[in-house]
Amino acid sequence: ARGIQQTAVRQAHRKHEPSFHDKYGTVVLLGGAAVFTSVWGYVLTQLGIEWGFSPTGRITPKEWRE
Repeated sequence: ARGIQQTAVRQAHRKHEPSFHDKYGTVVLLGGAAVFTSVWGYVLTQLGIEWGFSPTGRITPKEWRE
């Protein structure tokens, strides 16, 4: 038990070095949110889905462009 206590004290007094998550966590989170929003924004605005309560007969494919 004393060894565990000494290890805990040693770790508590060690200088804290910032980890990857401390340095870049917020940037990665905001970047992911931006990508998520832009992809879904494109999907919802460019696919030509007619929105309604029942999808039967409402989702029509666009004509193929050659």
